[in-house]
Amino acid sequence: MNTDEEHLKLLSIFHYVVAGCAAFIALFPVIYIVLGLFMLLAPASFADHGQPPPAFAGWIFVVMGSVFMTLGWIFAAFVFAAGRCLARRKHYTFCLVMACVECLFMPFGTVLGVFSIIVLMREPVKQIFGFNPPAPGGQPS
Repeated sequence: MNTDEEHLKLLSIFHYVVAGCAAFIALFPVIYIVLGLFMLLAPASFADHGQPPPAFAGWIFVVMGSVFMTLGWIFAAFVFAAGRCLARRKHYTFCLVMACVECLFMPFGTVLGVFSIIVLMREPVKQIFGFNPPAPGGQPS
């Protein structure tokens, strides 16, 4: 196995690990969902010396928590899919775009994204994927 193949295999494994971490971190908004549901179902418990919070406050917590959790799981699914594509040596452009997007997920996604970009930009790796970029000037190669 040559160096490029080995790097792609390692990147694939690390994508699975980062996807698992992202899926776990995406569970944190459950705290807000539970808090919002508690506001909706037992508002009197929040009224220490006054009125309970309005119902829309509970709905804001539930909706925003659900949105952030769903977006986190979608991101984790895309990172996992990029790992699968790296393992199968398919969908070069998708892998490169996901490597760029992963850079926003600090600190592990940033490290993984930068190393993925470095490896994916090598000409031998492009050939492994069968990626043939268009020739300059729009002329077929």
